[in-house]
Amino acid sequence: MESKFVFIYDGQCPFCNHFAELLELKSNLSNIQIKNARENPPELPVGYDMDQKGAILIRNNEILQGASAINTICSQIKDPSGPLLKILSTTFSSNQRTNLLFPLLLIARRVSLFIKGVPRKLVF
Repeated sequence: MESKFVFIYDGQCPFCNHFAELLELKSNLSNIQIKNARENPPELPVGYDMDQKGAILIRNNEILQGASAINTICSQIKDPSGPLLKILSTTFSSNQRTNLLFPLLLIARRVSLFIKGVPRKLVF
């Protein structure tokens, strides 16, 4: 049975937004639904803080967040059609590399939202 995925991202973050577009257009994943948390807030149990932990991935009934969400979805990408997504999926399909690099992505997100004047908080 193929897993179903829902990827929830911050549509105001340029990095998150671009990654979500790449997933949608170039990942060749047919079993993924992509949602902008600012336009379509997800119904999640209390306690998910996208500002502190990053994107959310729902795999069947399991909720993953942050590095584990990115690692899991990148591990599913087998034949990306774009060079940037190929680099990202190769880099972040390694749990060790994802755990090392993901905190830097969160910092970049916070800085970009600050520069844009967008509130960072996305808590469910």
